[in-house]
Amino acid sequence: MRSTRKLLSASLFSSTLASGVLADTESRCLALKDSLHLENTTILEVSYIAAPTNVSTAGSCQSSAPVTYAPLCRVYFVVNTTEASAVHAEAWLPDTWYGRFLGLGNGGYQGCIDYIDLDYGTSLHFASVSSNNGLDTSLSARPFLNHPEVINDFASRAVHVEALIGKQIVSAYYGVSPERKLPSYFLGCSTGGRQGTQAALKYPEDFDGILAGAPGTDFNHLIGWQGMLSRFVGATVPPDLNLNPVANDTSPKFLSRELWGAVSEEILRQCDGLDGIVDGVIADPDECDFDPAMLRCTEERSTNCLTAPQETALRNIYSPLYGLDGELIFPRYAPGAEADPAAVNIFGGSFWILASEWEKYAILNVTEHDFTHFGLRDIALWDKINPGGIATWDGNLAEFRDRGGKFLTYHGTRDQLISPTQSKRFYSLLSSTLNQSSSSLDDFYRLFFIPGMAHCAGGVGQGSIGQGTHEGTNLVNDSSHNALLALVDWVEGGKAPEVIIGVDGEGKERVHCKWPERSRFDGAAFVCV
Repeated sequence: MRSTRKLLSASLFSSTLASGVLADTESRCLALKDSLHLENTTILEVSYIAAPTNVSTAGSCQSSAPVTYAPLCRVYFVVNTTEASAVHAEAWLPDTWYGRFLGLGNGGYQGCIDYIDLDYGTSLHFASVSSNNGLDTSLSARPFLNHPEVINDFASRAVHVEALIGKQIVSAYYGVSPERKLPSYFLGCSTGGRQGTQAALKYPEDFDGILAGAPGTDFNHLIGWQGMLSRFVGATVPPDLNLNPVANDTSPKFLSRELWGAVSEEILRQCDGLDGIVDGVIADPDECDFDPAMLRCTEERSTNCLTAPQETALRNIYSPLYGLDGELIFPRYAPGAEADPAAVNIFGGSFWILASEWEKYAILNVTEHDFTHFGLRDIALWDKINPGGIATWDGNLAEFRDRGGKFLTYHGTRDQLISPTQSKRFYSLLSSTLNQSSSSLDDFYRLFFIPGMAHCAGGVGQGSIGQGTHEGTNLVNDSSHNALLALVDWVEGGKAPEVIIGVDGEGKERVHCKWPERSRFDGAAFVCV
């Protein structure tokens, strides 16, 4: 496996505190507790981490986190966004700093500071900041109940505050003049991908480069579609907050795990070779015209086969979802993604928890609700209310584009939670809104599909591209293999990525293509066509 750590050198300036540029680093770090006076902000705790260790953490998400790339200064702070809402955050400020700021996103309804990506960012010499997104919960949307300002933080304000206050902390610590603009980046996936998109739309000055994975755009439709997927297999009762399923396995629509296994095998049989090679990876699920009738129960086949209600369920799952007036709600589920073990959270017999939490706490402001009849009318209500303006379905990135911003996004083709087709849909929305062709969109916006990657990471194939979000996704750190460093090259050096090379745990590589090019095997290697 290639494991050399090729750190991208700073193109603007580099500060190495330990070398004497700032002599007493620990004292300077600890002094931030009393010397920082920022608007609506309280510095709660400051510590200097001199060597790799585990540190205790605040909040309810976890109790400790590793610091593997010390020495650094750690600043824990809270920003009161309104009288009824607040954002807690941490800044990790490495001694060896390359003059760059990195804001980090969240996932799901997580009010969790992202310690994995704080550690990742500092390993690449970014001053990195992560917030709890205005919540303090690992999954539940309960903090939204009768708290519209908390929803506003979650929808967009938390990342804006993270950027504004975070940059002030970074500038104060490193002695950067307020007039000097820091190259600023954002890294996030799923909810984080939506946050990055929303930042470019609403606060185009906050970041120069945005790396947004599997963006949860068109949020109300996305969560409603996920709820409908679980309803298609008969689910009515949500799981508990530990995702322990409440399986409605008595529904005639329900598919057992064994039957899902047969479905996945049949999908691969029908579609695996469409990219020129049979390797267990469907490069572009939209090319897969899966026909569930091939698994229909007959007199000759009575096990691991589909009854009429089960076949109907699959046809609904693998078809786009349309609304009450025939409008597209969301693209179809990606054939092949059901094979990911985490797909059980949607298809395991429990009503999808993110949909139940959003309906109860953000839409209806209730603590109990019956989801037996959840359907298109619920999604229409979500659309109408759109709490916090969270939809994130706007293609007008003109201001972000015109100030020189660069947007790099990626999506796994085996994403078990968000259809990768949605990223194509957003790409088309951008193109039509800005009246730009693919070739001109390339100047500031590039989309890469990662064959076989699950939601943000994992799956099958070569899905480690330096995207963070999970340990082990940054196996090779140079800009040809690392999407974050490729973004830095694009912003600071004008070198836009034409391909991104992914790698797996065994060191095997694959070229990933810039949309609308597609990955094909030509008999010797994967190429973009």
